[in-house]
Amino acid sequence: MTLDSLKHSTVLSTLFKMADDIELIGACELIKDRLYFATLRSKPKSTANTHYFCTDDEFVYENFYADFGPLNLAMLYRYCCKLNKKLKSFTLTRKRIVHYTGFDQRKRANAAVLIGAYAVIYLKKTPEEAYRALISGSNASYLPFRDASFGNCTYNLTILDCLQGIRKALQHGFFDFETFDVDEYEHYERVENGDFNWIVPGKFLAFSGPHPKSKIENGYPLHAPEAYFPYFRRHNVTTVVRLNKKIYDAKRFTDAGFDHYDLFFVDGSTPSDVITRRFLHICEITDGAVAVHCKAGLGRTGTLIGCYLMKHYRFTAAEAIAWIRVCRPGSVIGPQQHFLEEKQAAMWLQGDAQRSQQKPARAVSHLISSMDDLSLSAGRTTGRSNDYSGENGLCMTQGDKLRALKGRRQPRSATTGTTIYTHTQQATPSFQSRGVLIRSTL
Repeated sequence: MTLDSLKHSTVLSTLFKMADDIELIGACELIKDRLYFATLRSKPKSTANTHYFCTDDEFVYENFYADFGPLNLAMLYRYCCKLNKKLKSFTLTRKRIVHYTGFDQRKRANAAVLIGAYAVIYLKKTPEEAYRALISGSNASYLPFRDASFGNCTYNLTILDCLQGIRKALQHGFFDFETFDVDEYEHYERVENGDFNWIVPGKFLAFSGPHPKSKIENGYPLHAPEAYFPYFRRHNVTTVVRLNKKIYDAKRFTDAGFDHYDLFFVDGSTPSDVITRRFLHICEITDGAVAVHCKAGLGRTGTLIGCYLMKHYRFTAAEAIAWIRVCRPGSVIGPQQHFLEEKQAAMWLQGDAQRSQQKPARAVSHLISSMDDLSLSAGRTTGRSNDYSGENGLCMTQGDKLRALKGRRQPRSATTGTTIYTHTQQATPSFQSRGVLIRSTL
């Protein structure tokens, strides 16, 4: 190579690097000289020094109404696998890796949670450190997430809330991406396969309410209690709590060896103090996991599980809402969000008092702890007809609408890469085996 050609090559290399640097002005840096997050107006081309990638159209939130995120746990897992692969790739060893997003504020917020959560999980940054990086440089503020209700948004869930919820769940061992079974998660979250998600593995399973008979009605798969028995037994689910009106006979669970409790309150509303205390006590005395459902397994279900997270794991209300939505999108709706905020201090106080009881050297207020010692005789399934008036009638409730919307969703081939039968095809209402949908005649 001649001296002139060497100079020419050096100049070109410098120019290319300057062009890359211009693109990265205002980008946030997660790993020095290695990993960046940027908001760009147009799709950039990767260069000799920089590799660009975007996930805006790969990981897409399935909304109910005006809700748009955060993305679920399976998508977060797949994103982390994708980014880890890039960072370990031999061909990208000497390149800067830039996760870029566009100016769609909804997609931008979801992208920020993905890379922010990666920084928390794998780079061991605190949520606050990750968030400060995301808003550094010329990055504008992010659109807060909202609930899955039809009305106006009255509660904002921020990017920082989501990162703090994920960090709290990680600290308590609620998930481990080294052992996480993404195929199982994506299989069972689908309506035709049971529509359930673990919120706290081994303790809380949130699911859509069973029906008297397994069938497909107007393209929507319905599952009888018996359809859940094999999975529940394999995963040590010993107790079922129903929060909606009676649709199936609870004896079908109790005759099969499961404990069953009815703690009804009206769809879209918040639980009374009595119901909240009974729910917490049931969960505290139960050996094994508790499967909780209302109509869609989103609003009332997420609200009471959120109370348990605040009491026993000291989640803030926002952290609880964020984590539950990452596990089961659409959870905790409307006034239920404010209810959790209002209950946070009391749940923390009760939890602290209960934990202090285990330390004999410390005096504990019996008045606070005795709230958890109520008799549960009225909480067990008794078929009290006056409890169910709030959901009787022919009008569709919030839970009916949310469940119908979820039932009409199409498979997400972008995340799984496999073909799943659509709801217009016959899909079995039994889900004893995961990962495969079996067509059958009903």
